[in-house]
Amino acid sequence: MGITDELTRILKAAEEAAAAVTDAAALESWRVEYLGRKAPLAQLSKALGGVPPAEKPAAGKALNDARAKLETLYGELQERTAGGGQATAGFDYTLPGIPPNVGALHPITKTYYEITAFFAALGFGVYHGPEVEDDYHNFGALNFPPDHPSRDAQDTLFLSDKWLLRTHTSPSQIRVMTERQPPIRVLVPGRCYRADAPDASHTPGFTQVEGLVVDRDVTLGDLKGTLAAFVRYTFGPRTKMRFVPHYFPFTEPSAEVHISCAVCGGDGCSTCGGTGWLEIAGSGMVHPNVFRNVGYDPETWTGYAFGMGVERVAMLKYGINDIRLFYENDLRFLRQFR
Repeated sequence: MGITDELTRILKAAEEAAAAVTDAAALESWRVEYLGRKAPLAQLSKALGGVPPAEKPAAGKALNDARAKLETLYGELQERTAGGGQATAGFDYTLPGIPPNVGALHPITKTYYEITAFFAALGFGVYHGPEVEDDYHNFGALNFPPDHPSRDAQDTLFLSDKWLLRTHTSPSQIRVMTERQPPIRVLVPGRCYRADAPDASHTPGFTQVEGLVVDRDVTLGDLKGTLAAFVRYTFGPRTKMRFVPHYFPFTEPSAEVHISCAVCGGDGCSTCGGTGWLEIAGSGMVHPNVFRNVGYDPETWTGYAFGMGVERVAMLKYGINDIRLFYENDLRFLRQFR
C-alpha cells in the first residue's frame, strides 16, 4: 500500500473516531492515537526517507496536508468538548456574549468630580488639608468664640484636649491664607466629621466642598453670581436661587443659599416642607477678624467663602430622600448611577 492510500485510510479512521469524542478524556485519547509521537502519521513521516527521490515531493506534501487536516479536526473537537466535558455541538458561537459587570463611580465621587470641575473652569485651584485638626485652625482662627456650642463634645469628635476630627473644611482656608498672599481663588474639599446620630439627613462622616476668594474689591454680588452659575450648571437653567440671611462666625454678612424645590418646582411639597425651597449651601463675605488672624489687612483685602455638602447636592440632584443609602453599599442602588 502506498503512502497516499495509507494517508487516506488514516484520515477516514480519524474522522470516524472523532464522532465518538464527547469529553476531555476521549479527546486526549484521540489526540494520542492520531497526532501522538507513535501515531501512524508519525511513523509514515519517519518512513519518508525510504521513498524514491522522484516521489518524495509528492509524498511530503501529502503528509503535510494530512497532518493539517488532523490538526484542524482536533481544534474542532476541542471547541465541541469545551465547558466541563459537556458537548456543545450545534452551539451558535456568533451569538452575543454576556457583557462583563463593569463598575462605575460612586454617586458621591461622581458629584464631587462634577463640582470641582465646574469651579476649576472658573479658575479655582484645589487644596487638600488634614482631616485631624487642632482647635485653633478648626475654631479659633475662624472667629468661633470660646463658648460656642460647636466646641462641645456633643457636637465635635475630639481626639484630645487639642486635637479633633475637623467639623468642616474651613480650617483648610486658614491654612491657605497663612501659606499664601492674595489674590486667592481656591476650592477646599474633603471628608468632615460631627457627632451626629445617623438619620435620613445626617451622618457622622460627610463630604464637604468649600470655596474661598480673596482679592481687592470682591463684593457680595461676585459671590451671588458665582453660586447662581453653579446652581444653573448643576440643577438646570430653570432652577431659582435665593439668599436667606443667616449667621456664621467666619463670615459677615452671611447667608444660606436656597434653590427652588426640584420635586414640586417651587409649589410646595413634603420634601421642601411646603416652602418650595431647599437649602443647598452656606456663604458670606469673609469676616474681618478672620483676615486679621491670618495677617491680612481687612482694609485692603475683601473676599467671600461658601460651603456645601456633596451628599446634599447629590440628594437634590438625583431625588434621593435618605443620605444613608450612599453608605449601605447596596448594588441595586449604586447601579442606577452608571
